[in-house]
Amino acid sequence: MIRRTRWIIPPHQLLERAWSLGFGVLAITLHDAVFDRKEVYADAAAMGILLIPAAEMRLEGADVIVLNVTSEEVAQLKNFDDLRRLRARRGNSIFTIAPHPFYVLGGSIGARLFKEIDCFDAIELCHFHIGLFNPNWRAKRVARRFGKPLIATSDAHRLDAFGQHYTSIPMPPALTVENVFAAFRNGPLCLTSPACSITDLVSAIYFVFLKHPRRLRRKLAAAMRQRTRIVPH
Repeated sequence: MIRRTRWIIPPHQLLERAWSLGFGVLAITLHDAVFDRKEVYADAAAMGILLIPAAEMRLEGADVIVLNVTSEEVAQLKNFDDLRRLRARRGNSIFTIAPHPFYVLGGSIGARLFKEIDCFDAIELCHFHIGLFNPNWRAKRVARRFGKPLIATSDAHRLDAFGQHYTSIPMPPALTVENVFAAFRNGPLCLTSPACSITDLVSAIYFVFLKHPRRLRRKLAAAMRQRTRIVPH
């Protein structure tokens, strides 16, 4: 099973929860950077979890998930042509996903997905849906039209949101990145993505648009104060 998360959750708490829920594959997708703490990768391996280095890049205003990528490689990604060159060089050893492509807020790629479809191996089935609010139906149509697999993720920002939305694959002969990507491309895939509850919906909106931005502003202000104290005049 695979899912991704962002490093708002303490990594070791995330690993413990993933292990308790039986996850075998995990990707921590920082924004515009690769999560590269070696001790966390070592702990994941000891737990039997394949932790894939990954990043969620903002290219020309659109979010792109890149799996099995290095910090040096993401530093060179500025636009979709850069991504095409990386894909041509790396072949099937990387895997790219169009996250939440038709959601209004954030870095959704929207209709531009049709133009840049060759940059993606898969389309994300976003966790954020309830009732008539479900932009995933457009993602499903694009996936069918271009023969791309759908990958369900929860994009969790909170530990209690982890583990509800994920993609399951048949157990490969060896748990390697190559085998996981081959399973993504060839299937069969089992997607688990239940509708949000009203409580989950309100909680996610509050966290993403209010609580977390305030937390980032406080950290930035603290960093600026520290910088002011140590920079000589």
